[in-house]
Amino acid sequence: MATKRKAVEGGTKPKEALRLSREEERARILELVTRLARGKEKRTFSWQGRVTSVQPRIRLTRSFDQSSHTYLGYALRIDGTIGDDKREFWVGIGGAAHAKHRLEIGVLASGECQFVSDPRLETVEYYKVARLKIEESTGSPEPSSSPPWRGVPPELPLYRERGHRRLAPQTYTASCSSCKWGCNMAVEMIIDQWNPTNRRYRTETFCYGPKSCSLYKAGPKRVVPGRKGMRWVEEDWVDEEATSHRED
Repeated sequence: MATKRKAVEGGTKPKEALRLSREEERARILELVTRLARGKEKRTFSWQGRVTSVQPRIRLTRSFDQSSHTYLGYALRIDGTIGDDKREFWVGIGGAAHAKHRLEIGVLASGECQFVSDPRLETVEYYKVARLKIEESTGSPEPSSSPPWRGVPPELPLYRERGHRRLAPQTYTASCSSCKWGCNMAVEMIIDQWNPTNRRYRTETFCYGPKSCSLYKAGPKRVVPGRKGMRWVEEDWVDEEATSHRED
């Protein structure tokens, strides 16, 4: 369900935020064009490796002061091989696959996948996973009691129920990319509701974890572009309202 909020003008360095989102958009479009030109978007890759992160895979759609979420499944960070490459990569799986295999950090897994068809709408590189198999169940013996939190991530409805707070990108990269409460979302922004084809894309990081987390840093407020050069700044009260129903 979309959430409507009061529009606010101003914010912290809006021009820099808009410039960053445009650079991200150009990079993702270039990546998509390259894949289409090479005909690799439907190629199937075999992969195997150790799971180093399991996080919710959620897409955020913004239209000025309104937003909604699409719960796609889970994002797995794998340290292993994909096709002929040996490296770290991200793979997207559905909620049903996660419920069946209950993946967590430390597990050795394998499967087949494809390039995402539109990298602007995903933060993972690959999806449509088939023949998912657990090679070794060597996950952590018990969930961690301090951040970053490990263990089997909860079902997607719990993330929806908890609500999120914005998370500084630097903090996510340094401390939260392996935490089950962290989330790197692909963001699709509808710039003009009267012309829905006018869209921009970027990524935003969020935290679904306890409010008492010692590693948490909110980072700068998010600026959402609108029609005719208008801007909407997502103030702190938005996060407070989204998480006000839970104590921690």
